Formats: sequence, structure tokens, C-alpha cells
Amino acid sequence: MNKVSFRLASSFRNRMILIFFMIIIVPFLLFAYYAHIKSIEGISNTNTKMSMSYLLQARKNFEIYLGNLNDQVNDVIGNKELQDLLETEPLNLAEEEAFTVNLLTVLYHATSTIDAFRVKVYPIKPTDYPSYMRTIDESVRIGDQYWFQRSKATVSPTWYLTMPMHGKYAKPLLSYVKRFSGLYDQKLRGIIATDLSEDYLRRYFSPSDQLKDQKLLLINEKGIVHYDSAVNEWTGKEFPSTALISYMKSGDEGSTSITIEGETYLATYLKMANHPWTIVSLTPLHELTGTIDEINRMLVIFLIGYLICCISVVFYITAYYTQPIAHLVRLMRRLEAENLHYLLPSSSRKDEVGWLYRGVSNLVQRIDGLIKEAARSERNKKALEFQVLSHQINPHFLYNTLESIRWKAENHGRSDISEMVSALGNLLRLSLNQGKEITTLRREIEQVKAYVSIEQARMGKVVRILYSCETETLDMPFLRLLLQPLVENAIQHSVRDDFDKGKIMIAARKIGEDIVIDIVDNGKGIPASVLEQLETEEEPSEKFSHTRRGVGLRNVNDRLKLYFGDRYKLEIKTGPEMGTTITLRHPILKEDQNIDSIGNE
Repeated sequence: MNKVSFRLASSFRNRMILIFFMIIIVPFLLFAYYAHIKSIEGISNTNTKMSMSYLLQARKNFEIYLGNLNDQVNDVIGNKELQDLLETEPLNLAEEEAFTVNLLTVLYHATSTIDAFRVKVYPIKPTDYPSYMRTIDESVRIGDQYWFQRSKATVSPTWYLTMPMHGKYAKPLLSYVKRFSGLYDQKLRGIIATDLSEDYLRRYFSPSDQLKDQKLLLINEKGIVHYDSAVNEWTGKEFPSTALISYMKSGDEGSTSITIEGETYLATYLKMANHPWTIVSLTPLHELTGTIDEINRMLVIFLIGYLICCISVVFYITAYYTQPIAHLVRLMRRLEAENLHYLLPSSSRKDEVGWLYRGVSNLVQRIDGLIKEAARSERNKKALEFQVLSHQINPHFLYNTLESIRWKAENHGRSDISEMVSALGNLLRLSLNQGKEITTLRREIEQVKAYVSIEQARMGKVVRILYSCETETLDMPFLRLLLQPLVENAIQHSVRDDFDKGKIMIAARKIGEDIVIDIVDNGKGIPASVLEQLETEEEPSEKFSHTRRGVGLRNVNDRLKLYFGDRYKLEIKTGPEMGTTITLRHPILKEDQNIDSIGNE
């Protein structure tokens, strides 16, 4: 499946089609989507402004009503006859029955002006008034209920939603409950409850006739719906969108889109200042975007027609341009396995496709020529290799010859010749290193010692040289032929001027991931011209090459940079009064690491 997808994506024809759609179709779709979003946004903003204006007016009217209702309730509480009846408790049944008749008469006249569904007054101890409680169809144990106890303990008026399930008034009632005390003392007299039915609330929260299926809700601070204009569908229940409840906590008013049971609504809310409710308007979004849906349908029809035209253009481009190119690709794949002469592509077209065919044909012929030339070169290379092998000298023959010379010198009592030949043999053996580029630091030090021994015998002078190497560095892998050229340079151009005073020191230590070696002498220093030749990337000058001065330095420096990078080039401090200090840094290699892997890294 992945290979098929890769082939489809890599096809020139498919990419042409994809690019065509990206250039023509995608911008069109993006513009249509942008226009659709902006249209909905504009309609939503307009609806939000209208809804907010409606909610502000509804809040104002409802707060005026609640203010008047509170004044009317206060008038009932301040009624002197009511206060006198509740001041003392009845002592017997006769007094309690008289109290019931008198209180109902007072309430009948006092509550007639209250604009509410009904008003009930409860004595502070309902159990002492069983006849009265039966008359108003309430239990004497009502005083034990939560709302009664809370209202009794709360100074401020409270609102409660009751949901009667049976009886004459089996509909939601929003109750305004307020405790009251005596006019001239603080002794509690009773609790007055004013019930508002949905008919009273509908006066102020009725959906607009201009918006179908609009809902108006009253939601308390806990998210419980206290009024629902749609036949109390959600009254008494938690509002079904927790997202809106959370959003309403961010401010006193606002608007957002929510989804309830798969239906998207535009929700606008406004909090009431002095009451525990938020007025919410819900408008189905499809009612606002009906005209836009019609436009979208026309847009889809137009897009289908436009797409058919585009596909026709794509088929034309495919047949006239991409198919010939695909044929050329198939032909080139066959060229990989078959004879080049019998599959030369040809085309009589004069456009770019024809040029491409002719260019590939010329390229095939050129490749065929290069293959033949490469075959000839390979044959010549093998012939040269055979010649080189036939003229090679076996290193063991040289070792055996030197060993014979040393043995004869010892037999004739010439120990000096024997030692010199032995040192030469060691130098040759360590230099060749069995053809390997990687040796160890110990073998490099041995090679330096062999070289110094030969030089001392050749010049008849003692070369004073000191070796100071950390033990752990001696057996670490090391690139061959690095130290001997540097020591040779120190002897030939510094110490040789004065063997009695000249000294050389070789110090090796491990620092981090590198082996650091210092070759120090107390000679006259290295001339500036030699250092300049060391830094330049060009070939050494004729004079420089002829005198051999600094050639060893340059070779070592070039090999270090070639294998390990510029970070590992030689660091040289030199001067007439300070001698020369050459610092060589060599990375710590793994035991089985070869020179090829070093170059790749």
C-alpha cells in the first residue's frame, strides 16, 4: 500500500493534476469557505445585538416587576391586623380556629393587590396551627423542610423553584420567600411565600415572533433552569450544556455557539444585577443561516460544473504531454536491462517533448560510449596491477638480509655495525607496520628510538632526548609515522647546531578524548618562512622542497588534517630564545577501528 501511494505521489502526471487542483480549485474552495464563515459571523453578530437589546429590555421590565412585587409583599407584612394575629399563639382549639378565619380574611383583602399567582403566609411555628395549615392545604411538618429552615435563618429574601407533580397546580412555581418580624420588635412572626407561575414569567420572557424555535431561559447560579419558554422542557433540570455555564462565569453578558443534542444554537446571555438569575436566549443556527444554505447549494452546483471543465483540461494535458513523458520513463527503465542500441527513443515533435526525446537518445549513446571506455580502462588497470605485483620486493627478504649483515658484524667483533643494522631493521619494520596505517603509541616511540640510535651512530654524537609518556597512552591506537618526522626535524634543524647543549623532550598525556603529545627542543626555533609554507594550502615552493626544511612538519600536519579534520592540526610555538614546542593532538580511537572508518567519520 505504501509503495503504491509513493508511486502515485512521484508520478509527474499525478503531480501535475495535484498542482492544477492546488492552484485553481483550492483557492476557490478557500474563498467560498471564507465567505461562508464571514456570512455566518455577520448574521451571528447581528442576531447577538438584537438578542442583547431584547434581553436588556426584558431584564429592565422584569426587575421593575420584581421591585413592585417586593413593595406589595412589604405592604402585606406591614398590615397591623396580620401582625396582631401572629403576635400571640392560640391557647386552645377554639382560639386557633378563630385565628384561621381571621387570618384568611385579612389575607384575602391584603393580597388581592399583589400581582402574583398566589400568596401564602406561614406562622413561624406551623405545628401550633393545625387547622390553619389544613385550610391552606399544607402539612404542619412544613417547618422541617429545607427551604423553610433556610428562609427562617436568612434575612434576605430567597427564591425557590417547586415542581408539583400532581394536583390542581401541577406546574412549576417560582416562589419568592421572605421572613418577617414584628413592627416594633425583632421577634419573628412568620414567613410569606409569593408564587409566580409560568404565565407571569411569560409576560417578560416570550420568544420573538421573527425567530422560529427561539428559547428564553432563566438559569440560576448553579446552572439549574428556573424557567423555560418552550413548555418547561428543561425547567427544574440542569442546563444541558456545561460549556455555556462555564462561559457565563467569564462576564455579565456575552454570546457564543453551543451544541445541544446535535443541534447548534447561538446563545446570548445577560445576568441580572440584584437577583440570582441569568437570562439566556437560544436561537437555532439553522434558522439564521437558511439563506446561506441556499447560496451554498448553488455554489456546489457551480463547483461541480467548474470541476468538470477542469478535469477536461487535465485529460487534455495528460494525453498530449504527460503520456509521452510516461512512455519515455518506461523506455528508460527498459534500458537498464536491455541493449542500448535497440531501444533508442525517437520523436518527430518540434516542441519541448520532442527535444526531451532527442536529448535522451543522445544521452543513451553517450552512456554507451562511456561504458566501453570504462571497460578499456579496467583492462588497462588490471595490466598495470600485474606489472606492479611482478616488480614488488618482499619486505621479509630485506629483514633477512639485514639480519645476516648484523650476524656477520658480530662474528667479526663490530658491535657498532651490528647495533646500527639492528636499529635500521627495527626502523624499517616499524615504518612498514605490515602495511597498516594504525599502530600504537608504544611502537611509534620505539621507531623514534631506532631512528635516534641510527642518527647517533651516523653522526658520532649523543642526542639527549627524554621520554615522558603516561602509561595508559602507550597501547592506544595511533596513526603511524607521525612522531619520527617531528623528531627528525628537531635533530636536523635545532639540536644539530650544538649537541652538547641541545635537548629534546617527548611528553604524552591523555586529555579528554584526545592523546596530546608535546615535542620540545631548546634550539633556535623554526624560521617564519617555514611556518608560512606550513599554513598555506598550495604546493611547497621549489626552494622549500629542495632544502627539505619543514617537509616533515608539513606532511605530518597534512595527514592529521586529512584524517581527523582541521581541529587536529599541529600547534607550534617557536622563537630564537624559547626554542620550539610542537603540540600534536590525536583522537582516541577504538581498538578495531581502521583508517577507512576514520576518514568516513
